[in-house]
Amino acid sequence: MDTPPSRDKIRIGASVLIVQKQDQRTGILTKGVVKKILTSSSFHSHGIKVELDNGKIGRVQKYA
Repeated sequence: MDTPPSRDKIRIGASVLIVQKQDQRTGILTKGVVKKILTSSSFHSHGIKVELDNGKIGRVQKYA
């Protein structure tokens, strides 16, 4: 599996694919636009946590 992008690569307004908490076991990805970056550290092994413009919260896996 690819390494999730670090915090400095994620921008507000970027189109990304996230995995939501309830989808972590299945790996289902949700597409959306970053509204807010929630993780303060520069890197997280499961992905940087963000809020999308539709209100969904999850960890960034890759760019859409």
